[in-house]
Amino acid sequence: MAIRPFVLLSVATSVDGHIDDTSPDRLLLSNSADFDRVDQVRAESDAILIGGNTLRSDNPRLLVNSDKRRADRVAAGKPEYPLKVTVSGSGDLSRELKFWHFGDRKVVYTTNSAAAKVRAELDGLADVVSTGEVVDFGVLLDDLATRGVERLMVEGGGRIHTQFLSQGLVDEVHLAVAPLVVGDAAAPRFLHPADYPGGSTRRMRLLGVETVGDVALLRYAPKQESA
Repeated sequence: MAIRPFVLLSVATSVDGHIDDTSPDRLLLSNSADFDRVDQVRAESDAILIGGNTLRSDNPRLLVNSDKRRADRVAAGKPEYPLKVTVSGSGDLSRELKFWHFGDRKVVYTTNSAAAKVRAELDGLADVVSTGEVVDFGVLLDDLATRGVERLMVEGGGRIHTQFLSQGLVDEVHLAVAPLVVGDAAAPRFLHPADYPGGSTRRMRLLGVETVGDVALLRYAPKQESA
C-alpha cells in the first residue's frame, strides 16, 4: 500500500479561537503577508482540501495565486496547481461553485448514499469517490496516496479540522493567530468538541513561532514521536 500523505492543517483564528464571525461577510483574519505565506504553503503541497460547508459558505477558488510559484511547480515537473479536494457527507455541492472552474484536477470524497447525486451534479468536473456509509478519512488519505499525493494541506473548516485531529491524522499544524477577539459564542470555532488522542493533558510539540506582520504563526507537531 502507498504511504499516506503528510497532512498539514492550516488555520487562521482570532485570539479567542474563532475562524469567522457571524456577519454576512467573511472575517479576514490574515494580513497580506500571511496570505502570501499560505500561498507558498499551497504551492509546496500536492493537494489542498477544504470541507463542503466552507466551500458553500466562502465559495473559494483555492488556487496558487503567484505566477512564479506556479511556474516553479511546472519547472519541477508538477502540475501548475495542486489537486483540489473536498469532502461532503450530504453531497450538496453545486456545480456553479468557483472551486470546480479554476484549475484542472478535483476530487470529491462522499458517502454511498450521496455519491450518485454528486456524480450527476458534477458530471465532468471532478472525480467522485465514496468512502462507505460515512466519510472515512483514512480511506480518503489512502486514495490520495494512490493519486501520487505526498503532501496534503487541509484548510478547514472546523468540522474537517476536528475530524483530522481527533483521528490522529495530522502531522503538522500551522496556527496563525490574529490580534482580534470575536467574542461571539455563535461564531464558528477552529475545533469542535471531540475525543482527541491523549486527552487534555497531552502536549503537542512546538516546532516554531514567528511573526508575520501582526499575526503570530505557531507550528505544532500533534503526533507523539516514535521511541
